[in-house]
Amino acid sequence: MLRSFHLTCVLIFSACFGYSQTDPSAAVTFTLDFPSSQPEHYSIRVHSDATAHYESSGRLSADSDETDSFDLDCALTPETRQKVFDLAAKAGYFQKDVDAHRKGLAFTGKKTLTYKDGKRDGESTYNYSSNQFVQDLTVLMQSISETLEFGHRLQYDHHYQKLALDEELKRMEEMAQSKQLIEVAAIRPILDQIIADQSVINVTRARAQRLLERPSPR
Repeated sequence: MLRSFHLTCVLIFSACFGYSQTDPSAAVTFTLDFPSSQPEHYSIRVHSDATAHYESSGRLSADSDETDSFDLDCALTPETRQKVFDLAAKAGYFQKDVDAHRKGLAFTGKKTLTYKDGKRDGESTYNYSSNQFVQDLTVLMQSISETLEFGHRLQYDHHYQKLALDEELKRMEEMAQSKQLIEVAAIRPILDQIIADQSVINVTRARAQRLLERPSPR
């Protein structure tokens, strides 16, 4: 069965945060296609104003045959936005091949980085890159996806299996405590829904509240 969710969040950021350094039309996109992984496909597009669009598709869990699609419009923190565009610039805006082309490397998914603004247009596809800036950007984008997929599962669980919420939020808390979870504010709407839902047990609602109150890792 194919279900689709749409979640929109709007955060307010300072207009003084250096956006003039980047073309207002600029966008960096990271796409991953990895059959049999969770999700099998996702794409993150980050704009120069820190707004972002995320979409994914695949199975909800390893033991499920049920497939699902997810779309999210949100805003990233200025710090993350700055990292994305700084790394894109240092990687030459992906105007050259970034793949290492090493034989014998395990396949970890078909990855594509794209940059586009009023002057530049670059795209490169790779399995593994030896370029440190590409590596760092890949890790950053994958980390953002991991957080947004938590939001995906939380929204599903909130609709269909509320008892599963606590285990998912517990995992998020553990990752947050070890500073492995970023951009939690991007899924604030679903966390707010869980907190406000009196039919969700208090322990679970408290976990969601703590996640929103925890400072973002730097």
